[in-house]
Amino acid sequence: MNHTKKSVILLVAISAILSIAGCGNTQSTEKQSATQVNNQQKRTITDSAGKKVEITTNVLRIADSWPAHNEVLAMLGGGDKIVATVHTPESRPWLYKVNPSMNNAVNTFTPNLNIEELIKTKPDIAIVPVADKNVDKISEVGIPVVQLTFTDFNSLKSCFLLTGDILGDVGKQKAQQYISYLDSKLKMVTDVTSQIPQENRPKVLHLTSLSPNIVDGGNTIIDAWIQAAGGVDAAGELPGSFKEVSMEQILKWNPDVIILGTGNTGLGAKNADLLKTDPQWQKINAVKNGRVYVNPNGAFMWDRYGAEEALEIQWAAKTLNPDKFTNLDMSQVTKDFYKTFLNYTLTDDETNRILTGQNPAKS
Repeated sequence: MNHTKKSVILLVAISAILSIAGCGNTQSTEKQSATQVNNQQKRTITDSAGKKVEITTNVLRIADSWPAHNEVLAMLGGGDKIVATVHTPESRPWLYKVNPSMNNAVNTFTPNLNIEELIKTKPDIAIVPVADKNVDKISEVGIPVVQLTFTDFNSLKSCFLLTGDILGDVGKQKAQQYISYLDSKLKMVTDVTSQIPQENRPKVLHLTSLSPNIVDGGNTIIDAWIQAAGGVDAAGELPGSFKEVSMEQILKWNPDVIILGTGNTGLGAKNADLLKTDPQWQKINAVKNGRVYVNPNGAFMWDRYGAEEALEIQWAAKTLNPDKFTNLDMSQVTKDFYKTFLNYTLTDDETNRILTGQNPAKS
């Protein structure tokens, strides 16, 4: 009996030891597996600033402080991933209309970064413009920061490719689709405009505001689409955007065409009326000949650094050289673009409002 009890006790002890050893091995294996999974969930990308940034493989929540880039995310299938934004329904009404998920995003970036509110949105990454002043502040709280930019059509395409890569396979496919579209429209336009002699091209002044007079000059995306569309940038000698100039300088340039940027204000039409009644502006050829135009304004401004540059080059070509683009129907082009890239069906009224730089109708 004593011998039997001792045997049982011994067997129990051995089983316990083996059990503990097995448990230890299981825990070790689980730890290794977790490490492997974590490693698989992280990857490194190189942003537009040339910095290597480690991001999660499956990005689900995005903070985006670059105004133009919110639309890029929406176009590439990531519109519902925006949890923190620089926008409001008042600042970008068309974007909120075509991408209603924007209403769930918190404005944590304007007028200044609210780091506490940003943390509450729990973003996987934060996207900011290159050299943004908040890069370090956001990084310090453990949010990976991706800096993006573009200054011309080639870097616009690179921005789409990098954003698509961040979003995954669907984003990559849509980025390629957009790039193909942009390339085809650039070719369609420049195949025609490249044949226009320099002396026959209209001088175009792009005005961002009046009083003070703010213009956009050379080495800008505005300069690029003016040239692609068959024009000459009247302010091309003045490199850079948002340059204040005198009325005397504008009279000296004497542009054949004036294009008014709408910005976030929707005041383009009012400014056009002001030019027509102002004695100083009436001395300029563009005003004399009724060639003052309001730039279209959609989910983002067509004329500035945004995805709708693909529409801007077509609109500008038709506007500057209407006799050479008689078959280009900008209403249909705009509808097709919004349906293809923003999955939104524009009505005739909505299309007209975008093309004339107006906000959506109030419901």
